[in-house]
Amino acid sequence: MTSKETRPPLVRSCLHVTCHSSLVTIPNVAKKPKTPAVRGSIIVISAPSGAGKSTLIKRLVAASPGLGFSVSYTTRPPRLGEKHGRDYYFVSERAFERMVRRGKFVEWADVHGHFYGTAGKQLQAAQEAGQDILLDIDVQGHQQVRKQLPEAVSVFILPPSFQELSRRLRHRHSDAPEEIERRLQKAREEIAHWSEYDYLVINDNLKEATHALRAIVRAARFRRPSQAGRVDKIIGKFGG
Repeated sequence: MTSKETRPPLVRSCLHVTCHSSLVTIPNVAKKPKTPAVRGSIIVISAPSGAGKSTLIKRLVAASPGLGFSVSYTTRPPRLGEKHGRDYYFVSERAFERMVRRGKFVEWADVHGHFYGTAGKQLQAAQEAGQDILLDIDVQGHQQVRKQLPEAVSVFILPPSFQELSRRLRHRHSDAPEEIERRLQKAREEIAHWSEYDYLVINDNLKEATHALRAIVRAARFRRPSQAGRVDKIIGKFGG
């Protein structure tokens, strides 16, 4: 590889929302001697800022044994309390670029000058171990994942109205007015892609929205591709 000054820059991809380190993560999935009968599912969740996605995901993971996050790769430096391999895999920009060129990521993005990516090998290992994985990414990140992993189940979370979304963002008291307007404009753009998702959940009631997400996770576990291993074992006993 040429020096950083001369090598061609990576094509900047979309922004995405990275995994929350406070939730269950899957740094490495231990290999089991036998392949489990049920194959793990990949579940993508997207939502505009202010739709309540973070709260819903925390409640979903807490109520869904066997569901966790993959650990993303990033080029940004660790923050206080973050641990390599638990919160993120912290790598150099050169190492990240090498992984991109080798096709290691199912999706990656440039977020405010730092790269973030989801490694395909990690997802595959988790699936083979029977582990369900949740990816918290934006619309364009979902588009990348869907191209490489068409079996992924996707969910888009909607606020009950634009007015309610605006109220929630302003109620935070954490963003400047111009930042709130930027987020609202981004929400308009993201919501236009709702039809690209398998499921829609309207977060107008936190309890009901959480139940809906739990139902989607359970349904994903009973799809034909996930149950193929169990079916093969049963059919094998029929003889004939």
